[in-house]
Amino acid sequence: MTVIEVAVTRQPELWWALAGLALTAMLFRLIRPSERRALRVTWLLVALVVVALAGVARFQSYPMFATTVMGLAVVLWGLAAIHLLSTIIFRGVLPALGVNAPRIALDLTVLILAVAWGILWLRLGGVDTSQLFATSAVITAVLAFSMQDTLGNVLGGVTLQLDNSLRVGDWVRVDDTSGLVTDVHWRYTIIETRNRELVFVPNGWLMKNRFTVLRAGLDAPFAWRRGVQFNIDPSADPDAVIRALERAVLDSEIPHVLTDPPPNAILFDVASGYNRYILRYWLGHPRHDDPGDSAVRVHALASLARAGIRAGVPQEEHLMIKENESWRDAQGRQEFDRRLAAIRRTELFANFSEPEQRTLAGHLIHAPFAAGDIITRQGAVAHWLYLIIQGEAKVLVDSPDGRLLVATLRDGAIFGEMGMLTGEARSATVVAVTSVDCYRLDKEGFAKILQQRPEVATEMTAIVEARNAQRSALLTRSGQAVVPGDLLSRIRNFFST
Repeated sequence: MTVIEVAVTRQPELWWALAGLALTAMLFRLIRPSERRALRVTWLLVALVVVALAGVARFQSYPMFATTVMGLAVVLWGLAAIHLLSTIIFRGVLPALGVNAPRIALDLTVLILAVAWGILWLRLGGVDTSQLFATSAVITAVLAFSMQDTLGNVLGGVTLQLDNSLRVGDWVRVDDTSGLVTDVHWRYTIIETRNRELVFVPNGWLMKNRFTVLRAGLDAPFAWRRGVQFNIDPSADPDAVIRALERAVLDSEIPHVLTDPPPNAILFDVASGYNRYILRYWLGHPRHDDPGDSAVRVHALASLARAGIRAGVPQEEHLMIKENESWRDAQGRQEFDRRLAAIRRTELFANFSEPEQRTLAGHLIHAPFAAGDIITRQGAVAHWLYLIIQGEAKVLVDSPDGRLLVATLRDGAIFGEMGMLTGEARSATVVAVTSVDCYRLDKEGFAKILQQRPEVATEMTAIVEARNAQRSALLTRSGQAVVPGDLLSRIRNFFST
């Protein structure tokens, strides 16, 4: 039977079949090359329809056979139409709208519509489908029991899609695998790694175990916080290190690295020979995590070098008596020279003799403070003063009108001398604005000088009274005026000289 004969005998059905072939060919050219394999089933079904119609025309003299073949052609054409329309929607229309549906969505749609079409065809043919379902219940139960793992994977894939916990295009981490979800099939989910490796993870396993999804928010672009570590020389100022690390990202144009949200650096750990810092920055795409970390490290190292900050290395100390003693002596001399220089820069002790200055330097105690630390609090009693070596602090006084800023202290300043000389409570609160490196001198250290040379009290009185006169106006306005009276007598009484 030729095509012409088929056209004469079954013209409407043939035209529908030919229309299906034409639509399939058109869709073949429109969809992506990677999706064209899905049309093979449509081609096969339409071809079977044409063959079935040819069989109907050939065996018209056998009515029962022709009717059976015609019914088969109708079933095949319905399946072909379902598959063709589903492919148009899921592989043509939805991608054009920016929706990338997983493979399992297409398969489920085709399955449900095919079952519905089969039931409808049976009902139109006069078959009672309720009796059919009743007789197949036992067979269905046996099959379900024997295919537990397969059904678990199928239901797992459906559930993952329905609750939106996993979508095509998500970046996921599963154990030690990290990559892009490219498709969700009946039995497994496909993850493509950065190395172009395809990892097949059973859907049932995903339902039972924990996995991480990296996804953009509803109203915000994708941003993934990453952290890179740096070991820095412990002598470096932590504030300077943090500023250098943060500026390395803010002042650079690094591909896929975001400046909003801004980066932040923290002092993470203190170890022997180095302090460990972590620079946390935000990445705009998870695929570029390793290149992003590398680029941020390059810029951070350059920023640290510009700031004169050296890297730290782990250290181990081995006891070697002769060499270590000489090294410690050298270190001790350097530290003592640093303390002596701080004493000589201080107004209170600048006119002391060399031996007296060296005595005071021997009683200095190193006292560093971090930004935000309260160095001393108003009303507290402490019998020592502070010498600021490096940093900035603010002097605050509590008043009926609130807390007032009295002064700002910087390198070389001293404060707390009234507490050391007279034992009076602190008249102000001093807070570190930046990291402040200080030395502390207590009453006992100054008492040795006063015992050897009592007239030092008179010299100190003149200097302290001049300092108090400079800030008396602000203290009076705050209600914390300098206590009147004979300062020299108060000093001598306090030290019992």
